[in-house]
Amino acid sequence: MADDAPPAPIVADEGPAREAILAAIVDNEPGVLARIVGLVSARGYNIESLTVAETDVERHTSRITLVTRGSDAKIEQIKAQLARLVPVRRVIDVTQERDALERELALIKVVNAGEQRVESMRLAEIFRARALDTTHTSFVFEITGARAKINAFIELMQPLGLKEVSRTGVLSIRRGTGVD
Repeated sequence: MADDAPPAPIVADEGPAREAILAAIVDNEPGVLARIVGLVSARGYNIESLTVAETDVERHTSRITLVTRGSDAKIEQIKAQLARLVPVRRVIDVTQERDALERELALIKVVNAGEQRVESMRLAEIFRARALDTTHTSFVFEITGARAKINAFIELMQPLGLKEVSRTGVLSIRRGTGVD
């Protein structure tokens, strides 16, 4: 692609890996998502979560939020490469923003009986998960919150009969009057 950035020099993976939540404000046009995913994957980075939606109809822009993991140097390289793409208007490292809110939604199916059902409901109450569907042998819980909260809930449900998980991916927004 002619307007894609040239390949960046390989950056040594220095330091511990961290999770990074990056938001790209992009022109809402065909192929933008494919170009961003292609750029990230072509350089050997993994996308752990990806969400995209039009956020401003008048300006014709969308927000792509992706979660990845790497050293600070790798994260900086990803941000720089994303920022060079023509349809990208801005790249925000949400994990570095002090005034950012992050949330995710998950639907979690648990199949169990007896005391495990009681324990499932007790944990759901502690985590403020809501039972959307209940049968004699299963629950479908809805839980929202930070990734760490959802991961903890899933981990605790595994020995109680966890069967299926569906997640939205991370969404983020700035607190107060600031706009991205």
